[in-house]
Amino acid sequence: MVRILIADDHQLVIDGLLLMLRESEDMQCVGQAAHGHAALALLETTPVDVLLLDINMPEMDGVECCRQVKERYPHIKVLALSMMRELSLVKAMLKLGASGFLLKNAGKDEVLDAIRKVFDGKQAFSAEVMESLMNSFSNKPAKPKTSPFPTISRREKQILQLIVDEKTTAEIAEDLFISFGTVETHRRNLLLKLNARNTAGLVKSALEYDLLK
Repeated sequence: MVRILIADDHQLVIDGLLLMLRESEDMQCVGQAAHGHAALALLETTPVDVLLLDINMPEMDGVECCRQVKERYPHIKVLALSMMRELSLVKAMLKLGASGFLLKNAGKDEVLDAIRKVFDGKQAFSAEVMESLMNSFSNKPAKPKTSPFPTISRREKQILQLIVDEKTTAEIAEDLFISFGTVETHRRNLLLKLNARNTAGLVKSALEYDLLK
C-alpha cells in the first residue's frame, strides 16, 4: 500500500485527488496539508511514501517544502503537481530531489501511474514537461531574456545565489557574516524587486533571466 500525503492550498484539487486514490486498491491518502509547514508537521508523526506537492502555496511554497522534506526524510518520494510549467522551476525541483513533475491537467490514469512509478524509484513527468526537458538538452542554450526587473545590488545577488543553492536564512547569515534580520530584509527587497511571492518565484526569475551572471 502506497501511503500518500497531499499538499495543496486548493481544497477542490485535494478532493479530486482523493476521489482518484479511493478507486485504487494499492494507494491510501494518509493526510492532507494546505501549505509546506503543515505538510512538514504531518510528516513528523505520519509515515508517508509519496508526497504529492503543489508548488505555489502560502506560508511555505513547494520548492522550500521539497528541500526540507528531502533533507529530513530522503526516503520520501516527492511528486510535484502544479499549474506552473516553467522549465526553470521543473529543473529546480529535480535538483532538490523531486522524482517527477505533473501538470494539474493530468488525468486519473496519468496521476496514478506517476505515483506508482516514483514509488518504485522511477521518474514521472507530464508529456509537456518531458518535451520541454528533452528540448533543453538537445538545443543550444537560449539567449537569456532581457530582465524586466530593477538592478539588484551585489549583496542581493549574493543572497539570491545562496537562495538558489538551497541555503536557509540562518545558513546565509552565517556564510556572509551578517545577521539573520539583515538577510530577511534583503530577501524582502528581492521579493519586491523581482515581483515574486515566494522562494519559488525568486528561483524562477533568477534562472529565467540569468540574474546571477
